[in-house]
Order: sequence, then C-alpha cells, then structure tokens
Amino acid sequence: MIKSETLRYKEGGGVEIVGIEVPDPGPKEVQVRGTVCGICAWDLYTFKQGSNAPYAAPPGHEGVGYVSKVGSDVEGVKEGDRVVGVGFTRDYNMDAAELHFIPDDDTPDEHWIVEPVSCIVTGLDRSEVRAGDRVALIGCGFMGLIFLQGLARSPIAELTAIDIQQDRLALAKSLGATETLNPKADDFEERLEAIKAREIDLVVDCTGVQQGIDTATRLIKRGGRIVLFGWDHGRASFDGDAWHTGGYTVVNASPSARVREVFEPAIRMMSAGLIDLEPLVTHVVPLEEAGELMKQVTEGEAPDYIKGVITL
Repeated sequence: MIKSETLRYKEGGGVEIVGIEVPDPGPKEVQVRGTVCGICAWDLYTFKQGSNAPYAAPPGHEGVGYVSKVGSDVEGVKEGDRVVGVGFTRDYNMDAAELHFIPDDDTPDEHWIVEPVSCIVTGLDRSEVRAGDRVALIGCGFMGLIFLQGLARSPIAELTAIDIQQDRLALAKSLGATETLNPKADDFEERLEAIKAREIDLVVDCTGVQQGIDTATRLIKRGGRIVLFGWDHGRASFDGDAWHTGGYTVVNASPSARVREVFEPAIRMMSAGLIDLEPLVTHVVPLEEAGELMKQVTEGEAPDYIKGVITL
C-alpha cells in the first residue's frame, strides 16, 4: 500500500487535491506511476459545471505513465515501460490487458498524450477521405489542429482551415492547411462564396457550436459529406431545406462512433511523425496549479491557450 494524490472535481465547480491509498497490484494487474495528463475540453466543462453536471468528466483521461510494479500472472510487461495512462492521479493500478505501450524515444511525456489522437483516428475513419477531395475544417482548437494534421497527410487536393483567431489560422497553415479563412475578416463572405464555388467535398466541424454547423452547411457541395466531430453540450439546429435539397451525408464522428481499436493506430501515427503535439501544448503546470490554470482558461484569462498538460 502506498500513499498518493489525485485531483477531484467538486460539486458546483472547481477541483481539489485529495490523498488516496493505492494497494499493490493484484493478479493480472500492474501499478502505474502517472507523470502527465492532458486537460481536455470535457475537463474544462466539468471544472466549470461541477461533478454533478450532466455528462461530467472523470478526473482526467489523457494520461501517460510508467509501470512501477508488476502483479502476478502478467507477461510481456516490465517496470519502466512507458504506457498510456488514465487521469490526474500519481499512482494507480490497471488491468495489464488494457495497456498500450508508448515508444521509448526522446519525445517528452507531455507531447505523448495519446488519448486525444485516438479520437482523431475515429474522426478520420468516419470522414472517409478520398484521394483528390477538397476539404474544409472548421475550428482550429487543439482537437481541430490534430485533425488538420491527419487530413494534411491524406492525398487530398486542398485543405481550408476556418477559425476566428488569426494566430490559430497561422498555426494551421504551418501544419498543412493550404488556405485559411477568418469569419471576422471583412472579406469573409466574398471568400466563402469563392471557396464554395470550387465545390467542397468534405467539411469537418470541430467547433461544437451552432456557427460551425451553419458554416458547414453553407460550404458543402450537393451530395457532399459533413462530419460532426465537436461536442455540442446543448441543442443544435440545422437548415432542413438545405440539408434535404443538398442531399448531404451527415456523420457523427464522436469517439463513441469508432469502428476499430484506436489507441494503437494513434501511437503509430505519432511515432511516425504524422501527428505532432509539440506546437499545440502551450501550458504545462504541476498538479498543485491545475485548478488555477483551469480557472484562467474557463474565464478567458489565457488568450494564448491551446492545450494544457498537468505534471504529476
């Protein structure tokens, strides 16, 4: 039995650090010492709404760690193996059969956050990208910029990135977008119509807000494919006339829509350099400062924030 710590969401909002006791791993289990865990948008929603909110997140789910103890009846695992972990917890036990191994390379743990990339695997699978497609991606937050990297390495003809923040559009351009579009720009309507005229085959909405669906509907060609990847925590609406007469295929690409095991493909993509998190991780703070960072982000006091990682 060892003493450890974890982060816990509070009812009504906020977080607190609590002490826990972790027993030795049982048969077919391993003990993992967590080193980092990414802050997901779902975490920020739960921080703001509280642990009693509908669809509240668990205390972290984007972890990385190292095997610290190996239980009985476990084969193929040794102490020191770097693995995909769970949440904002320093020590925990896992079923050895559920482990996913991260390569022992020079990439720091904070750039090996595999779980969000696994979600992108499902998004790409559900997008059914075809060679030569013209593609638009709406929403250049953390997940959108990972998705964009995956699309940019597909054999598509063009990739337009759309966002209201110019610095994120510049980053999208550096990561493979062939064109960028800002809805706040004076020439937005003119450029939107010009892009639409080229007939966009696929639009990926990573925003989770109504404006994303509306823009996707305006851009997509007749018979095209709209992929809904962002999580809208409320109710969304759509233009029934446009969707009916346009004959669009609209696809739910949430993690629950996965069509295969996604962690191993995500690890292979990251190991091959197809997905790079280094330019996207903007904030790295210790567990003791997690609550303050979440507060700043949810209150709009971290304008340069894209992705936060908590060190454990």
